[in-house]
Amino acid sequence: MSGAGTGTGTRSQSPDRLCADAVELARDAAAQAAYPHPLGEYLGAVAEGDRLVTHLFASEEPGYPGWHWGVTVARAARARYVTVDEVTLMPGSEALLAPEWVPWSERLRPGDLGPGDLLPAESDDPRLDPGFAGPGEEIIEERAAEEGELIRRGGVADIAGELGLGRRRVLSWYGLQDAADRWEEGFGPESPMAQAAPASCLSCGFLMPMAGALRQAFGVCANEFSPADGHVVSLAYGCGAHSEAAVTPRPAQPAPPVIDHLAADPL
Repeated sequence: MSGAGTGTGTRSQSPDRLCADAVELARDAAAQAAYPHPLGEYLGAVAEGDRLVTHLFASEEPGYPGWHWGVTVARAARARYVTVDEVTLMPGSEALLAPEWVPWSERLRPGDLGPGDLLPAESDDPRLDPGFAGPGEEIIEERAAEEGELIRRGGVADIAGELGLGRRRVLSWYGLQDAADRWEEGFGPESPMAQAAPASCLSCGFLMPMAGALRQAFGVCANEFSPADGHVVSLAYGCGAHSEAAVTPRPAQPAPPVIDHLAADPL
């Protein structure tokens, strides 16, 4: 195979004369490959090596603007017959190309996960730290399970869960900060809704407190009429559905008409 598609072949200074003259041979091969679409104009030839030339033809393929057909022809040493070596559709300088491939782990966005999908966390995920470490910093699952059973019996599961007992991994400090930044971006004090709110969530009766390290900064909204219903909100967030929002004043009623019964209207 030639280096026509990759440009890595060794190109001579001048093309072989017999190969360069085989334009019609290359045109027939390109027309067969392009069928049923017509073949475009001839774009010239490129020397790929000794007795190796690629003829270029414009492509009329729908959806492939800027592409061209490359037909590489060759001949053996001291032979006078030229043969077709390769026919390929190649992109030109103005061709529309697919974007560079990105691994799935970098393409994934919030909301992409669907029913049945699995998204395992990497072993070195910076958002997680070991939940129960023993000698050699290895996770001891059996010991963690025993601790978890004792914790459940003792009724202090909330405290133990925060410490990571009974769980293989827990949120790291980086994971906590990442979550806090993400939550504040959606329902934080800088949002337009919070800027126009009569008061913050800290004084709202619909705020449900959170447990854990972020309980002093966040809670969960339980007001079905709030745009933040069911979401984690900053205590500095607020909306018009605040439980203590001022009652909307009723519009003033116009005064009753005054009728003068003592005078007569002029005719």
